[in-house]
Amino acid sequence: MRRMRIRTMNDLSNAASGRRIELGLSQAELAARAGVSRDWVNSFERGKRTVELALVFRLFDALGMGVEMMDATTANESPGDAPSLASLLEEYYER
Repeated sequence: MRRMRIRTMNDLSNAASGRRIELGLSQAELAARAGVSRDWVNSFERGKRTVELALVFRLFDALGMGVEMMDATTANESPGDAPSLASLLEEYYER
């Protein structure tokens, strides 16, 4: 399973959007799987900061993704940490 460091709401929404696209799902299809509206998915993917956390967890569950929390002081020390999603996207768009 891939791991990515999430530092901002945009990182979180980008992770969900990228996974949705990877799975070939439309926003409407994902919304139906997660039990939310397509408008909610759209707002979340655009980085809306006032989304309900329980719905975010439902969305990630529908995408087959999990959320794992770790101690920030030890997370920064791990040499095997995956690069942040933002840096991966930046690298991708520079190609």
